[in-house]
Amino acid sequence: MRIALGVEYAGDAFQGWQSQSHGQTVQDHLEAALGGMAGHPVRLHCAGRTDAGVHATAQVVHFDTQSVRSLHGWVRGTNARMKGPVAVRWAVEVGEDFHARFCAVSRRYRYILYNSAVRPALLAGRVGWFHPPLDEAAMAEAARSLLGWQDFSAFRAAGCQAKSPIKLMHEAQVRRDGDYIVFDFWANAFLHHMVRNLVGSLVYVGKGCFPPAWMSEVLQSRDRSRAAMTFSPDGLYLAGVEYPSHWPLPDEGRIIALPRIPFV
Repeated sequence: MRIALGVEYAGDAFQGWQSQSHGQTVQDHLEAALGGMAGHPVRLHCAGRTDAGVHATAQVVHFDTQSVRSLHGWVRGTNARMKGPVAVRWAVEVGEDFHARFCAVSRRYRYILYNSAVRPALLAGRVGWFHPPLDEAAMAEAARSLLGWQDFSAFRAAGCQAKSPIKLMHEAQVRRDGDYIVFDFWANAFLHHMVRNLVGSLVYVGKGCFPPAWMSEVLQSRDRSRAAMTFSPDGLYLAGVEYPSHWPLPDEGRIIALPRIPFV
């Protein structure tokens, strides 16, 4: 049978999602816990391979097994065996034609930036930090140029393996909540480092280096050298994955509502 899981994790404790020989990734830890529960080695497939330091509130994964366990058992048993800040939130049995990555029709990412003169202590590694004041209204205006079908080559990492840089951006919003600035992006898919590169360029606008129209100019140039440097991974969260409604996933796995990060 094929089981889909909803997973959350604190990425600053791991060297990214994808399995590595050193065994210090989210996939390595989760596969070890699931293997102990299943009684056999387990290979996971995820909706989005997050980089080192990137977190998730709503990652979706799947695996195949011949072991019979209750759905509640998969959740509780796996979490009991887990080492590190990873938790399985739900488990659902799905058909063999379900694939966590290839069946997803959109994803959401949220970046949380602490905009204060003093660096964060309790939230170090869980939020980005920028100390000069930022103009969130200018950044919100700049973000609107990202909507629709766009070629995001200017915000693509050099090693990106995506077949096409053209993606559909459904939502790109910037808002302030006290000392925190929250960036929300919703698209059919994302390129490697795309969100961190977008945030870095929006911060250039927010600190007054460029007007909001500059964001559109960079986008249209398709030139990575025109955009800002890749921003820190600390404040980035995979915050939702959407699938066609016929899959019996919980609402949070289908992105009906964006999961809310407790401190924002």
